[in-house]
Amino acid sequence: MDSIDSARRVTAALIASGITDVVLAPGSRSAPLAYALAEATERGELRIHVRADERVAGFTALGLALGSQRPAAVVTTSGTAVGELLPAVMEANHAGVPLIVLSADRPDELRGTGANQTTRQDGMFGVHVRAALDVPAGNDPAPYLAGALAEARGADGPAGPVQVNLAFRDPLVPNFAEAAGPPEPTVSESGEQARFPAATTTTATAATTTTAAPPGNDGARTVVVAGHGAGELAAVFAQHLRLPLLAEPSSNARFGSSVIGAYRLLLERFGPRIERIVVFGRPTLSRPVAALLARTDVERALYVPEPQAWFEEGRRPERLISSLDELLSFAGRGADGWLEEWREAGARAEAALQLHLDEEPLLTGLHVADAVWENTTDNLVVGSSNPIRDLDLMATGDWHPLEVYANRGVAGIDGTISTATGIALAAGIPTRLLVGDLTFLHDAGGLLLGTGEEGPDLQVVVLNDSGGGIFGLLEHGSPAALERYGTAVERLFGTPHSADLAALAKGYGVSHRLISTADELDSALAEPISGRSVLEVRADRARLREIHARVKDAVRNAAGGN
Repeated sequence: MDSIDSARRVTAALIASGITDVVLAPGSRSAPLAYALAEATERGELRIHVRADERVAGFTALGLALGSQRPAAVVTTSGTAVGELLPAVMEANHAGVPLIVLSADRPDELRGTGANQTTRQDGMFGVHVRAALDVPAGNDPAPYLAGALAEARGADGPAGPVQVNLAFRDPLVPNFAEAAGPPEPTVSESGEQARFPAATTTTATAATTTTAAPPGNDGARTVVVAGHGAGELAAVFAQHLRLPLLAEPSSNARFGSSVIGAYRLLLERFGPRIERIVVFGRPTLSRPVAALLARTDVERALYVPEPQAWFEEGRRPERLISSLDELLSFAGRGADGWLEEWREAGARAEAALQLHLDEEPLLTGLHVADAVWENTTDNLVVGSSNPIRDLDLMATGDWHPLEVYANRGVAGIDGTISTATGIALAAGIPTRLLVGDLTFLHDAGGLLLGTGEEGPDLQVVVLNDSGGGIFGLLEHGSPAALERYGTAVERLFGTPHSADLAALAKGYGVSHRLISTADELDSALAEPISGRSVLEVRADRARLREIHARVKDAVRNAAGGN
């Protein structure tokens, strides 16, 4: 089988399995795949998204898989190009996202000979892929693709990334005199749909199957913790049992009568009284929640209806429960007045936070997070570091964007613009991205779109405090650390810069607007998202620790009824 025929079979297998989006980073050895994909695109069978940077390509494919809830593929040429995909593969591994890596390679006779752009590509991603298959040049790739796609969808465990390493011999181009038709499908759909870990796809209907009062633990002081990907079920579960719901923004459970705003600042007051914890999804954001989950004097249960990618067996302290009936029995209905106490304290905390925003003369990350949450009706993507933590503090329970996404698999700041681009392109839904300036600069290449490439409706809101603000809130920003290592802390953790974000956006052909006031921000966020744009909000990082200390004191006083 020559290289073009092999590539056409790869493409046919992708289409037959229901894949509709492929991201391609151009290269020579991957040319057979490029031609085969182009033919399929002409037939209207799939979409190609071209990216010059392989790391950008990987995260764009990740976003396409997240936004469409089905696998997406990324194609690279040989050599270092494959290695550039590692960050996206790692994120897909820990987040359970079915990402298909199609890496082009030299044939076996050229490996280990010093041939140009040749290295050991098979197995490059190690433990981070569900399967790594090496397809020798000339072999039919269809059986390899069938196995890889099944593993990506979770045939033998959690869904996740796979690598199919495809060796191609010359010639790498089709016979241009021949009219190429599609090959016969070699992989059957068999009705199989894309499968993500259950925590990201569970719907509210599952919780309504059991409505009777659970026996055994009624009157307990239980809380429900909804981590990343928990889904609607966590909110319905907490509401049904009248339990306080401590929900991260990307849990997509932050709504309903049980949700508690600013919950992490209330744990100092309520934490010692908590007797039992039910966990949905993956909690990652807050040290107070992490400390709560680490307590051995509290009964803890983690709802795991299907295998999960984010923890290894035996490594979590919670009791693992896969049955909703058993989980209901474990949790029990909340003690009389338990939820009401939390809600009253939460309402006072939210009022104190809003008062702080009103009294603060300059825009802060809390202002921006509050405005973004209140003004987002479509999809929202949130970057790591301070933005998602600010949102966690400010997001109220009476409003929720359509869907909240975040790269919390390994919680890196890399590839965030590209991920958001893929999410926006997946279903054509206008998307807003909230990031810090370092996250923006780390993936500025994600703004590059080739001439004629389909562009997303994507608005990037950048909180620019000229460096890494989160470190000022950690131990590195303490007075003792600054007194001894002040200059080093600012250089090595603060990572100050003077990058011109407006010029950078202009260079990529993206509109830019500098926001100076809260009214300007609300007005800009209220406008429909069309095309690509950047809203830049500048802030003062030097006052960040002081501001958060005042917020914490205000909430503590308000929640305590003082």
